[in-house]
Amino acid sequence: MNKAQLNFAIDALMFLCMTAIAGLGFLMKYVLLPGRESTIKYGRRAELSFLGLDRHDWGAIHLYLGFFLLTLLVLHIVLHWQTITGLFARLVANSRERWMIGLVYVVVAAALLLFPFFISPTVENAGAGAAFWHL
Repeated sequence: MNKAQLNFAIDALMFLCMTAIAGLGFLMKYVLLPGRESTIKYGRRAELSFLGLDRHDWGAIHLYLGFFLLTLLVLHIVLHWQTITGLFARLVANSRERWMIGLVYVVVAAALLLFPFFISPTVENAGAGAAFWHL
């Protein structure tokens, strides 16, 4: 397989992965409704599923597809690195400015990717009915 064919295969897989991630997001948001929305629409004991999987199962698949997409994205960047650096050099002629912009970009990207590992959720008491939902 030559480089052009490999690029095409990676780009095609990235597109399919992105559409699957979006579709699963829509499935979890609008079909397999979360708690309160499910209760309002279907009643208290509704357990929603699609193809035998509930919204948490589909959420795990959504996450794994996200990991796969990130892997494909890294491959895509590696294969296009010379093009990326060449275009960036044309856009920002000053070498020092290029390094600063690149550094800020990498730091922001890393922060966006890693912030969930550095936060803690707000925990509130769900009240007397909470035990019912965990049966």
